[in-house]
Amino acid sequence: MTRAATSGRPIAPPARSGMGPAGAYGWVPLALMAGLFFVIGFVTWLNGPLISFVRVAFHLTDLNAFLVPMVFYLSYLLFSLPASAVARRTGLKRGLALALVVMAAGVAIFAQFIAWQSYSGALAGLLVLGAGLALLQVAINPYVSLLGPPERAAQRIAIMGVCNKFAGMVAPIVLGLLVMRDVGGVAARLAAAPDPETHRAILGGFTRALHAPYLGMAILLVIAAVVVLRSSLPDLEVETVNARLSGAAIPARLWPGIAVMFLYVGVEVMAGDAIGTYGQGFGLPLDQTKFFTALTLGAMLAGYLLGLVVTPRLLSQERYMEVCCGLGAVLSVLAWAASGYVAVLLVALLGFANAMIIPALFPMAIRGAGDRTALASSLLVMAFCGGAVMPQLFVALTPLCGFQAAFTLLVLPSYLAIMIYGLVLRRQGDTQVPVADTAAQAML
Repeated sequence: MTRAATSGRPIAPPARSGMGPAGAYGWVPLALMAGLFFVIGFVTWLNGPLISFVRVAFHLTDLNAFLVPMVFYLSYLLFSLPASAVARRTGLKRGLALALVVMAAGVAIFAQFIAWQSYSGALAGLLVLGAGLALLQVAINPYVSLLGPPERAAQRIAIMGVCNKFAGMVAPIVLGLLVMRDVGGVAARLAAAPDPETHRAILGGFTRALHAPYLGMAILLVIAAVVVLRSSLPDLEVETVNARLSGAAIPARLWPGIAVMFLYVGVEVMAGDAIGTYGQGFGLPLDQTKFFTALTLGAMLAGYLLGLVVTPRLLSQERYMEVCCGLGAVLSVLAWAASGYVAVLLVALLGFANAMIIPALFPMAIRGAGDRTALASSLLVMAFCGGAVMPQLFVALTPLCGFQAAFTLLVLPSYLAIMIYGLVLRRQGDTQVPVADTAAQAML
C-alpha cells in the first residue's frame, strides 16, 4: 500500500481512537475528499445516457455506440501504472490538482468534438478524461486512509462511497434533463428530415446542447484543482515501499483476483451503462431509457447503505459478498425470464447486489502483498478495463441469441466466478483484511 511522507519522513495517521472520522486534520480535508468522490461518480456514470446520445447524434449501431464505455474503461488499463509514476513525482496534493486539470481537458475535448460532430475526436476526449481519473484514483486513495485514525477508516470510506454513488444516481438525471429532454423527438425528426440540410440543422442543435454544460463542467474541474492546491490538505508524497510491511512476493490469490475484478467491473458497467440499451430492446422509448442508469445507481446506493449496517454486525464483509453474488445470479436469471419494465427493474436491482462486492473483493485480493501492495493495487485497477470489454461482448452476442440471453450469459457466470473466488479464500481462512487497505472500493 502507498505511504505518505513530508520532508522525507513518514506521516502516521492520528492515533487517538476517540477522534471522529476526520481525525487530526479536521473536517475540511475530508469534505474535500468527499467532493472529489462526488466528481468521480458524476463523470463516470454519465456514460450510460451518453451511449443513447451518441447513438442518435451520430446515427450509430450499438457496437459503435458502446465504444463510449470501451474507451473510457480502457484508460484504466493504459494509464494506471503511468499515473502511479506521476503521483510519485508530483506528490499527492499536486497529483490531485493535476488529475482534475487533465479531466477538465478531457471533458472540454469531448464537448468540442461533439459540437464539431466528430465521434472519433469525442472518444479521444473520453480517453483523456479516463487518464485523469486514473491519476485521481492513485492520488486520492492514500488520503482517505491517512486523514484520521486507522480504526475509523471504514467510516471515512463509507462517506466517500455514499458521495460517489449519489453522484452516479444524479448524473443521468441531470444529463437527461439538460441535454436530452426530447431525445426521442430528435431521433424521430432526424429520421423524417426531408433533406440533408434539415438533417444537419436538427443534428447541430442537438449536439450544441451538450457543449455548454460540458464546458461548464470543465471550468468547475479547473476551479476544483485550484481549490485543492490552496486547501489545507497535507502535502504528502508517495513512497514506493511501505516500510511497515516486510518484503513479499505478489500473492498467488492476486492473479485470479485480477480476473474476477475484470468480471465484476464488466458486470457493474453492464447493469449501469447497458441498461438503457436493454430497455430499448423491449421497444421502450428513449425519453425513458435515458434515465435507467439512475435506477441502477439508486439501487446501488441502497445496497451500499444496507451493507454498512449489516457488515460486520450480522455477516462478515466477505460472506456478505457471497450473498450479493448469489442475489445477482438470481436476478440475472429472473431478468432473462421476464420482459418489459419488470425485466428492466430486475437489471436495475443488480446495482443493489453489486454495491458491496468490491469493498470485499479489492482488499481480499491484495492481502499479503507486503511492499508490493502498490503494484498489486495498480494491477487490480487495470482490471477495471472489464468495463470496456463486457459491453462489447454483449453487443456482439445480441444478434446471435437475443439481448436478454446475451446479458444473462455474460452476467451469470461472472457472479458465480466471483462467488467461487470468495468461497475458496474463506474456506482457506485467508480473507479477513483491514478495510483501510484501500479506498478504491468506494470508487465504483
